[in-house]
Amino acid sequence: MTHVLLVRLAAPLQSWGAVSRFSRRDTHSRPTKSAVIGLCAAALGRDRTDPVDDLAQLAFGVRADHPGTPVRDYHTVGAGRYPLRPRDVITDHRRAAAVAASMDAATGPGFGHHELAGWYGAPKKIAADPVSGTLVSGELSRTALITERWYLSDAAFLVGLQHEDRKRLEEIAHALEHPKQLLWLGRKSCPPSGTLAAGLLPGTLTEAFTARQLLPGPGQLASGHRPWAWIQTPPGTPGAAPVNDQPVSFDPARRIHTTRWEIRTRVTIAPTAADWEDIIP
Repeated sequence: MTHVLLVRLAAPLQSWGAVSRFSRRDTHSRPTKSAVIGLCAAALGRDRTDPVDDLAQLAFGVRADHPGTPVRDYHTVGAGRYPLRPRDVITDHRRAAAVAASMDAATGPGFGHHELAGWYGAPKKIAADPVSGTLVSGELSRTALITERWYLSDAAFLVGLQHEDRKRLEEIAHALEHPKQLLWLGRKSCPPSGTLAAGLLPGTLTEAFTARQLLPGPGQLASGHRPWAWIQTPPGTPGAAPVNDQPVSFDPARRIHTTRWEIRTRVTIAPTAADWEDIIP
């Protein structure tokens, strides 16, 4: 018999990167399996180089109770010059000689050969400002790089992890509430709010999603609201679509994802569905 661990993912901001490249960091419309498995691995205290085969075997589903609103965060990086402050200096033996020479040229002999100079380095492109004479770092001619980061604002998702081994799911549930590493919803700037582990039920993902009321969230949903859900299914299932977020390895040297299959369906909440006030303290 299978069991389903329900995981509540809610926060002011979430970001589930799927095809992010270079200066544009997008967010998927919902949590990805890769991200959720990574969240569970972190809670269990696993390193990025540790295997995740056992976690990747879990069948995955997500119900979008509150899809949230896409938010664009605008960034510029680089360009201009800024004063070189003591806190900009970093320990780096390899740059010490170059920094000392730069300081000598800007301030006169002796300064760059301070007794601590042999232990410190600093940002590149150090020079004296032609007007004030202050040491600065950066280049006036450098063009600013514009970057974009996308988030989901005020979203709430109910994730399901299905497996026959109830004890394994109980271990994950305990770890989510007592994590050995910091947890975040897609990015380090997106910590989760409230309880994550939201109950363990017998049955399938579809049955679990119908047996729980919608998560509380901003705004009132219309009576009879039927949220969308995406449920992992075996290849070849009629109506299933491929998704390239099946994790194989999180090792930075060989990060690998493969294809899994899922179906998209509307969920009708059962009249007897349990309310969240009876589940989450």
